[in-house]
Amino acid sequence: MSCYSKYIIIRLLGPLIFIGGSLLGLIWLSQSLRFIDLIINQGISLFTFLYLSAMLIPSLLNIILPIALFASIIYTYNKMLTENELIVMQSAGLSRGSLAKPALILTFMVLILGYSITLYLLPKSYREFKDLQSFIRDNYVAVLMQEGTFNTPVKGLTVYVRDKDDRGMLKGILVHDNRSPEKPITMMAESGQLVETPSGPQFELQKGNRQEINYQTQQVSFLYFDSYGLDLSAFKSASERRWREPEERYLNELFHPEPSTEERFKSKMAAEGHNRLTWPLYSLVLALFGLSAFLSSELNRRGRWQRILLVSVMAVIFIAAGLSFNNIVAKRNFLAPIMYLNIALGIFIGLTMIMARHPFKTLVSGFKHQRIGTQNAPSA
Repeated sequence: MSCYSKYIIIRLLGPLIFIGGSLLGLIWLSQSLRFIDLIINQGISLFTFLYLSAMLIPSLLNIILPIALFASIIYTYNKMLTENELIVMQSAGLSRGSLAKPALILTFMVLILGYSITLYLLPKSYREFKDLQSFIRDNYVAVLMQEGTFNTPVKGLTVYVRDKDDRGMLKGILVHDNRSPEKPITMMAESGQLVETPSGPQFELQKGNRQEINYQTQQVSFLYFDSYGLDLSAFKSASERRWREPEERYLNELFHPEPSTEERFKSKMAAEGHNRLTWPLYSLVLALFGLSAFLSSELNRRGRWQRILLVSVMAVIFIAAGLSFNNIVAKRNFLAPIMYLNIALGIFIGLTMIMARHPFKTLVSGFKHQRIGTQNAPSA
């Protein structure tokens, strides 16, 4: 690799990391706020919350990479043009292909990273995320063991635990069962523990009392016990095999689902599979668009903002088209080729704009001639 290629790649890496990291941080923070209720209501630890949120990073990074690459190319080449570095390199004999080579090398690195995410990291992380989220919501044992907090694992049942020792023994337990408003029950115990039985989780209370109020008869009954078992199995979700969403499945599972899968789900899986194969290629499309704003004509500062605006609009159009095609293919699988045609069209347009001498000038002049011709046309 030549020294100028290394120089441009290093110049590109800084904005790519900064822009990608900034977008990733902002989106990750907004998405993580959805899980605050797990801390407040479910009582999960901070480490579990951060681990759960970290599982979102591959899916967010997959969306951000093409946009960050496009923005870094626009920023870097525009700065190099402003500082006359591109003009000096061209005067030294470098062709447009040579000036585009460093950006294309970085683009193929991003492509490799993108396919690593879509084919492996994305389904793996999303599967782990969904499994952990399901476990947190269904595992009342973990919820009840939070110290110094009034926990409500199910509506009408409140549990308070003062503290617990290293062996998992709970101290200072208060349980208030108000699921039957006519007969509320309050139980207090010196100690207890949560155990998993074949029928489900059970709360074993030791050395305490049980108080029950019957509002119809206005009577209060007390029961003192040395050991009392509170069955929680009726309130735990049934341990059925969770259906894997398309985002959780690997590529072979998307194109070859279980025979028992409904047709509408098969269609969504196929659309997700095609999206996994096409989305990383938008990095190449946007990279070519970004390069065409600076390498498609003589290197000068005149009209560069118009060129940047035009390629930015084109990038938005192609990205929006790709997202809409994904929704269309999810309903009509036979239209899947349009997702690949959109990529091929974007690559063709980008290469054509780079190789043409004055593509932007031709577009603008053609628009001006059309407008002048319309103004000079004789009125009826």
